Amino acid sequence: MIVGRRQAMRLASVALGLGCLMSMTGCDYWPPALQAQVEQLRSETQTLATEKAQLQVQINDLSNARRDLQSQLDEIRLVNQEKTVMITSLQHQVDALRAKGTKTVASAKASVKPAAKSRAKQPVKKKSAPKR
Repeated sequence: MIVGRRQAMRLASVALGLGCLMSMTGCDYWPPALQAQVEQLRSETQTLATEKAQLQVQINDLSNARRDLQSQLDEIRLVNQEKTVMITSLQHQVDALRAKGTKTVASAKASVKPAAKSRAKQPVKKKSAPKR
């Protein structure tokens, strides 16, 4: 029995060694349903990675477009400010010219009225008809 016991111990240790070896290396058998599921997940991962790259390109393009539009907006604001200053200046000039024109017209009317009145007050000389 001593020999049988030793053989049994050897056999048990070999089985235990093989079991440890198999558990470390993993099992190469995968059920077909699990393999299909893994392949589907890999395919979805690749599709999502491609979509992510495309979206990142779109984000970059939109960011560049936003930057360009922001610079155009800044330029337009600057031009708008310059035009507003110009319009205000021109409006002041128009107001000043209107005031000057009003004063000129008022002074012209004042000077025309006395002259007209003085002529009206002067007696008109009648020409006498020549005697024949």
